[in-house]
Amino acid sequence: MPLEGGSNSSASGRHPKQKRKAHSLSIRRNSIEERLPSAHRGDMLEGQDSKLPPSLRNNLLDLFGQIEREFENLYIENLELRREIDTLNERLTGDGQNIEGGDPAKGALKTKASHSTSQLSQKLKTTYKASTSKIVSSFKANAGSRAVCQLVKEYVGHRDGIWDLSVTRTQPVVLGTASADHSALLWSIETGKCLLRYAGHAGSVNSIKFHPTEQMALTASGDQTAHIWRYQVQLPTPQPTPDVTAPCDDDQDSSDREEGEVDGEGPCEVPTIRVATATLRSHQGVVIAGDWLVGGRQVVTASWDRAANLYEVETCELVHTLTGHDQELTHCCTHPSQRLVVTSSRDTTFRLWDFRDPSIHSVNVFQGHTDTVTSAVFTVGDNVVSGSDDRTVKVWDLKNMRSPITTIRTDSAVNRISVSANQRIIALPHDNRQVRLFDMSGVRLARLPRSNRMGHRRMVCCSAWNEENQSCNLFTCGFDRQAIGWNINIMALLQEK
Repeated sequence: MPLEGGSNSSASGRHPKQKRKAHSLSIRRNSIEERLPSAHRGDMLEGQDSKLPPSLRNNLLDLFGQIEREFENLYIENLELRREIDTLNERLTGDGQNIEGGDPAKGALKTKASHSTSQLSQKLKTTYKASTSKIVSSFKANAGSRAVCQLVKEYVGHRDGIWDLSVTRTQPVVLGTASADHSALLWSIETGKCLLRYAGHAGSVNSIKFHPTEQMALTASGDQTAHIWRYQVQLPTPQPTPDVTAPCDDDQDSSDREEGEVDGEGPCEVPTIRVATATLRSHQGVVIAGDWLVGGRQVVTASWDRAANLYEVETCELVHTLTGHDQELTHCCTHPSQRLVVTSSRDTTFRLWDFRDPSIHSVNVFQGHTDTVTSAVFTVGDNVVSGSDDRTVKVWDLKNMRSPITTIRTDSAVNRISVSANQRIIALPHDNRQVRLFDMSGVRLARLPRSNRMGHRRMVCCSAWNEENQSCNLFTCGFDRQAIGWNINIMALLQEK
């Protein structure tokens, strides 16, 4: 949860759960000293004519090396078993027993040999099955990666955790990020270059949303204010993007990287805006989120003072104060085409506010979560999707608020979710650093890769979509100080479904 402080907010914010998954074969491994060093593997690969990427070749070499070591161990055990059998035979011969006859000693020896042989055969089968399954799954993941999921760009430059991100709805299309380092940054999506910095807040910037038709941004902050500011950016020339594909598959290795800081010294000198066009000051606590109503003439803000405020943009006049929540608000969102607002709260509920009729401002309360509702967002249709710290995501029908039509259960708290406008795919950012994709019926489509080479190192705070034809971009940000852009091939994703 964003705090009012600045640079120390990351220490007092919600930390991710430190979970590690052990991915290993179900067979005994050799010691680490016996494994082939990666440097030697690289030397062996040099000079070989292959079209496989070096990372895949290294992976295959590791797997084949493991199989070879396991068979070598089994071979040694077989030799020892044969020596033991020979020793028993010699002992029986020395005692004057006829091993060719039908005495009990022969029966016991045969029974032990048969049992040992059976164990050896079973162990060989287990080793072969586990090793080949790992190889096949590796081929499957890499084969589908190019069609489904590709890491496009990493946006590194903030000096503290990133709470929120958003994509402009007008040209030029840029990415905006809001950070606990008191700043908001605008980025070139194609190049990853920082284009502009907004430094008008005196506290953590907890939210950023762009005007639907103009080059204006709304930011909410821990300094108890929300700012509206204008921007102008010039996009740089795109450069060729390196091939950094990664699988969107449940078999993907999820080993953790070190919990160190993200590489990079922050954005180089970029244009900086320090004064807001308009400042909204009516809240008595941290302003946690804000959004533009349809048309862009009004904005709504949500605060830890348990209220949401509706403002006129031109005059900065407070039009309505929306009260009713019993605890701090965590998020607010507006409908893309109607004058509807949804607010989320720590009181385990979210509320729907209807401003379509100027004379009647109705409110509906949605209950169903058992912990903090971290966000609730509208879809293009008549649905609301809510995420919670109770590790569930629920899909609701605006015409029937009694119970959700879909419930998605996960293994970690869910933060600020987003729903793609065209395909209505839900992106779930988690405390455990995972990002999962579901459809509106609750079917799990994919999990974005998180390994020692890519993905977020700490909890993922927010997600945002930017759709283009059959492919679209998904952006995620986290408390590891970076935002990541992913290309999701919708057609391939739905075909896999």
